[in-house]
Amino acid sequence: MANEKIKCAIIGSGNIGTDLMIKLLRSDILEVTALIGIDPESKGLKRAEENGLTAISNGIDGLIERPELADIVYEATSAKAHLHNAKVLKKLGKKAIDLTPAAVGPFLVPSVNLKEDEIPKLDNVNMVTCGGQATIPMVKAVSNVLEVDYAEIVASISSKSAGPGTRQNIDEFTMTTANALKEVGGAKESKAIITLNPADPPILMRNTIHIQTAGDAEMKREEIQKSLDQMQASVQAYVSGYRFKADPVIKGKIITISVEVEGNGDFLPEYAGNLDIITSAAVKTGEVMAESILKERVTE
Repeated sequence: MANEKIKCAIIGSGNIGTDLMIKLLRSDILEVTALIGIDPESKGLKRAEENGLTAISNGIDGLIERPELADIVYEATSAKAHLHNAKVLKKLGKKAIDLTPAAVGPFLVPSVNLKEDEIPKLDNVNMVTCGGQATIPMVKAVSNVLEVDYAEIVASISSKSAGPGTRQNIDEFTMTTANALKEVGGAKESKAIITLNPADPPILMRNTIHIQTAGDAEMKREEIQKSLDQMQASVQAYVSGYRFKADPVIKGKIITISVEVEGNGDFLPEYAGNLDIITSAAVKTGEVMAESILKERVTE
């Protein structure tokens, strides 16, 4: 039992799915068994075969035919696709970790609201967006000290790191991120903006967070800084390239925070921190979910 792993599969053989696969191959508790796509000539599926995984090219139908392949299924396609796939996965009795902005299940940011005792109750969790994973922890860190009346985030990513799925989901990105800034981050009102920067050489993912607090933030400067530092460390526990780009600026009720994310370079270059933060968060979530499943099996 000590060496037992929980099987998982990935739907989506593009950039996010491939990066996620490489990370999962290193997990001590998750055994990635299959990568699922819709293009038999997909480079991701070819890479999956090279790593000894089952490569499925007929989409979720392939998982329906072989449900024993996974207990946990990662969705790395599009918001529209997950709206369909979520129903199928629930019928199959699989736990879903959704990396699209579909938001079928509750929002989950590991450093903020990943609670092991609640995992058994959830059959579908949503990883918000890359911008959400990068900025919500900072908003929450502030809201732990002072009420946040308004939070606005601007996520800037390299155009080269934005695949077709990211581009198709821009509208869903802004809406999902804004909602999660309120539901998870604790802001009363919120707004999210994403920009695709065409600079060459490509830039790292950079996020600017503007916060307006209900009270005077300067009066709570030390508490806020301590909370922000603690949250940065919490995120760094699973995303090593996450860091402040500059010292937070606190003036009156306005706080401006800048963070950047350098990728681990597992599949795409280091500038693709937007991929790295959401796939790393998804792996962390899956591992906690797997631990919960194993504990359930022991008590059965």
